[in-house]
Amino acid sequence: MANLDHYWLPFTPNRLFKKDPRLLVRAEGMYFWNDRGEQLLDGVSGLFCCALGHGRPEILEAVTRQYGALDFGTPFQYSHPGTFELAGMLADITPGDLNRFFFTCSGSESVDTAMKIALLYHRVRGEGQRQRFVSRERSYHGVNMAGVSLSGMVKNRECFGAGLPGVVHMRHTWLEENRFTPGQGEHGADLADDLQRFADLYGGDTIAACFVEPIAGSTGILVPPRGYLERLRQICDRHGILLVFDEVITGFGRTGKPFASQTFGVVPDLITVAKALTNGTVPMGAVAIREAIYQEITGSAPEVGIEFFHGYTYSGHPLACAAGIATQTIYREEGIFERSAELAPFFQERVFGLREIPVIRDIRGFGLLAGIDLEPGEGFGQRGYAALQRLYAAGLLVRVTADSVILAPALIAEREHVDRICDTLREVLSTL
Repeated sequence: MANLDHYWLPFTPNRLFKKDPRLLVRAEGMYFWNDRGEQLLDGVSGLFCCALGHGRPEILEAVTRQYGALDFGTPFQYSHPGTFELAGMLADITPGDLNRFFFTCSGSESVDTAMKIALLYHRVRGEGQRQRFVSRERSYHGVNMAGVSLSGMVKNRECFGAGLPGVVHMRHTWLEENRFTPGQGEHGADLADDLQRFADLYGGDTIAACFVEPIAGSTGILVPPRGYLERLRQICDRHGILLVFDEVITGFGRTGKPFASQTFGVVPDLITVAKALTNGTVPMGAVAIREAIYQEITGSAPEVGIEFFHGYTYSGHPLACAAGIATQTIYREEGIFERSAELAPFFQERVFGLREIPVIRDIRGFGLLAGIDLEPGEGFGQRGYAALQRLYAAGLLVRVTADSVILAPALIAEREHVDRICDTLREVLSTL
């Protein structure tokens, strides 16, 4: 085994991990294998990334071909064909007129990019006073400092200073009245009125954008109440505020359509994506932008001037684009989004069938996403971490945040995989 001393793992209790490491060495289809040769059913698509499962040969072949032809394409003042091809494929599946794309390397970078686009858009329209951002408690918008300022998960922000000024947070949408409710709860649409209260308090014309995850993922799968997203859209329109959906987790079929905005029937002004964009194989993110926003920004610059002073060394990297094109092709040709929609009712039925286990205090779910809250142990996250360890020992890999177990199986999952996930959960959680 390699020396474990030198690597600092992200979002991990490093000292505990290194005493009993969980090392993944191979993956194929719905499964990982660890360094002991044990098979693990992947219950969370890697980290919401591998919607097509693992080891798709088409993606390997596409990336290998691209490496042989062009390993890196200078992104500033130059480009390569793959960027335009992938952007065109994305334009075919995004809602409304969100048909312009800016490529990044991660969801965190996509969020920061979207914030800059919002500020620039208002500035070129003569509304440079719009400097505020509205987000939500229990939200996750990446780990760069701008995204951390938006995020509403306390442990992700409490040690890193005050963050950006001018960011305020609406209440989260978890309500006692909606406990154990499959899909969208009937209570809580009025929580969107927090945005109106901020407009009243600060002036609607000082707010640049409102950022929300259609389904808050990393905090434990908070599904929006019925009417909530629609009300946010109405308030944004009333005050000229851009509505930004962070679909890093929900994008690319997780809710049965390409994007959750389509599932919920609410079209935002910007969408941030990453993860399943390339099936998790090569890091890549993107921001989808409405046509009018792109035209406003580019049309305001001198004819030979740079319109947006922003970008990354690896924006639209040739290998990432190749992986993205191959991934989007599989989504389309194999009807993956439709397959996700077909499996979702069975998945939700099986997960909600666990509700009588004594340690479970709530279950939420939509599409191929589910969150299971456990009764807290003696310390923050201790019961959740114990669940993660025992589920791993039982052959199931899940995501755990604090005392919440999160499920997001690949969109290629079969009913037998769902059965095994839920049977393992029942067996293990009944012992906690």
